[in-house]
Amino acid sequence: MKAPVSWIREYVDLPDGVSTEDLTARLTALGLKLEAIEKPADQITGPLVVGRVLTMDPEPQKNGKTINWCTVDVGDANGTGEPQGIVCGAHNFKPGDLIVAVLPGGVLPGNFEISARKTYGHLSAGMICSARELGLGEDHDGIIVLPEGAGEPGDSAFPVLGLDDEVIEFEINPDRAYALSLRGVAREAALAYDAPYRDPAERSVPEPNGAGYPVEIDDPAGCPVFVVRRVTGFDPTAASPDWMVRRITQAGMRPISLAVDVTNYVMLEIGRPIHGYDAAKLQGTIRVRRAHEGERMTTLDGAQRTLSVEDLVVTDDSGIIGLGGVMGGETTEMSATTTDILVEAAHWDATSMFRTGKRHKITSEAGKRNERGVDPVVTQAAADRVVELLTTYGGGTADAGVTVVGTPPRQAPITISYDLPARVTGMEIDAATTVTNLEAVGCVLVKEDSTVTATPPPWRPDLTDPFDLVEEVARIVGYDQVPSVLPREAAGRGLTREQRLRRRIGRTLAGAGCVEVISFPFVGEATFDALGLPADDVRRTTVRLANPLSSEEPSYTTTLLPGLLKAAARNIGRGAPGVALFETGTVAFPVDAGPAPIYGVDWRPSDAELAKLFEALPVQPLHLAVVLAGERERSGWWGEGRAAGWADAIALVRRLGAELGVTVEVAATQLMPWHPGRCAEVRIGEVLLGQAGELHPKVCQELGLPPRSAAVEIDLDQLMRLARDVVPGPEFSTYPVAKEDVALVVEDAVTAAAVEEALREGAGDLLESVRLFDVFTGAQVGEGHKSLAFALRFRAPDRTLTVEETAAARDAAVALAAERTGAVQR
Repeated sequence: MKAPVSWIREYVDLPDGVSTEDLTARLTALGLKLEAIEKPADQITGPLVVGRVLTMDPEPQKNGKTINWCTVDVGDANGTGEPQGIVCGAHNFKPGDLIVAVLPGGVLPGNFEISARKTYGHLSAGMICSARELGLGEDHDGIIVLPEGAGEPGDSAFPVLGLDDEVIEFEINPDRAYALSLRGVAREAALAYDAPYRDPAERSVPEPNGAGYPVEIDDPAGCPVFVVRRVTGFDPTAASPDWMVRRITQAGMRPISLAVDVTNYVMLEIGRPIHGYDAAKLQGTIRVRRAHEGERMTTLDGAQRTLSVEDLVVTDDSGIIGLGGVMGGETTEMSATTTDILVEAAHWDATSMFRTGKRHKITSEAGKRNERGVDPVVTQAAADRVVELLTTYGGGTADAGVTVVGTPPRQAPITISYDLPARVTGMEIDAATTVTNLEAVGCVLVKEDSTVTATPPPWRPDLTDPFDLVEEVARIVGYDQVPSVLPREAAGRGLTREQRLRRRIGRTLAGAGCVEVISFPFVGEATFDALGLPADDVRRTTVRLANPLSSEEPSYTTTLLPGLLKAAARNIGRGAPGVALFETGTVAFPVDAGPAPIYGVDWRPSDAELAKLFEALPVQPLHLAVVLAGERERSGWWGEGRAAGWADAIALVRRLGAELGVTVEVAATQLMPWHPGRCAEVRIGEVLLGQAGELHPKVCQELGLPPRSAAVEIDLDQLMRLARDVVPGPEFSTYPVAKEDVALVVEDAVTAAAVEEALREGAGDLLESVRLFDVFTGAQVGEGHKSLAFALRFRAPDRTLTVEETAAARDAAVALAAERTGAVQR
């Protein structure tokens, strides 16, 4: 919602010296969140002045265009007092008219600099401006022509055009429909400063009579009030006044014609959407009813629409003439020849408006207000205001007939205790403050000894229970007054074991540089094809959804990798040098138990029935997946970075095992979508957790990932089942470390993990750490063999190790490695 500050001041007497920034801060504190402040004057610099056209000589050009060579009186604005020569291509003005001119040195919106330049054989010193060029809206057949008396030549044009008027744009919450009007915004401003407020909807309106246009309502729940007024003898060529055009434009709407502009202006002013019919096209009584299933109509946007029985429609003897509260019909649309206007101001059921708008995909300013709930009491005042403006500026006559059908719905009273706001908010709010603040928002109060019954104002349909009233009291007192109080310890037993472990896992992965993501858990056959899964792979057997979001992905996933790989590829494609993403979530494997039974809701199922229901549920284990792609270590002044690989994936799994107090074992395996030679199965004892390693090159190419990207997927339920709740911290020795390096030659088929395990076991308790630091292949070690170099670190907790003790531990480690893996020391 855009609200010009001058328009707000028209309804509320703000204190002198209040800046726009202070006003927006106060209104934001009350719930009207500031979106932006528009300052048109900041977009224009230099001399923008009122000028009077003295001469205007048309000059046809060779290209068929006719330009006007004008002399313009700009007073002393040009420093000489002499008329200014300006070339202008518009033709909607004449000598003697007041115009707006920007002189050399000025800059218009879009950083358009104005200078004296030779064009069409003349030295044009400036420009005569249109509305578009000044950022004031669309052009109206050429340049801006000011009304007589708007100013004298040489006067600044900023106040004349309202360019010095700042505009505030608010983000309005759906429950604050009253703030989608200047009436509502001004009321909040008056509340913020405790200032006098003038309600633009308070006006004397003529009493309804039997001479008005006939209207019948078949569905009073959908349309409680329908008001009709008529204007005859309207001049369809009459232009909208400049002040109205300016305000509509400032509010973010496009001026169209006087008849349309008036209805939009009143909607912005009072908040009540208005619709106008060409009365000459109406046939018989207007009726409001629900549509028949399959009925069709053409709306103002030219779209043919098939209606539902839930849609409210306006009809006459010719058929449907409007989709009630959402959009009018094409058959009764006002046109450039309309002289007889029927003004409709009706109140519509908000829920029905919302559903109709969504069903037909219609978004409009009127629909946005009707679907949120507007003041039902101001229908007569809004219609009367429209009639007043149409007759004042369009030369029409207000018909004596006034039709008012129905009565506005009333707000239900709400009873609260005086101390409820204080108890809920923790602020010191006494009974007097509660009463004062409820009256300030428009509630009608009935006070008792310990309670007060408040009837909310008609423009606040969102106030329906005691806590809504508490919020109203609290926002006026100020949320900044809420005291800072430490929360009490939560009731209950705290986090479950699973919750504690999941948090520990998340912290561990975050500490390793991974970022958690959540992806859609839906897949299709194309997804499995991209992963290269064989036709008989168990992961292709999925649970199919009855109402999927996409026909291309109709099944619940059996693996977390598809969504995670897509997220990684998307980030890499947008320029990220490297990504490390992880996700935890359930996957689903169907069970062969038939469809789940559907029980009624009027009784509790028996234990046997519940058991049958649970039998039909798919198996839903909790999985953890990690994807590493691109740079794992960043490039920089220190040198080249390092790309992520299979070793990083396995290292992450081992790090998780260490944090959870379990020993993770890895062994070579083959499973798509991993590379057949760089894939490891992850185990804890005999329990298979999952796989880790480098992705298959075809998978990387298919998904747009860097070559050698790595991934992990494990069964998190199994890992947490085996995890230790409390992992003891490492023990540190103050004695020096003894270092030994060994290089062992093994066959290519022997894994480094198997050699490391044998070294660790053979070295005994003195071994502090073992680390693989080099892998060598070549003629020196023989074909089909490789050399693995390990750094062994020994330390005792109570003494300095001797050379003999260190050598004995080293030899024992090498001996066991030789026995188990056939390793030969180099």
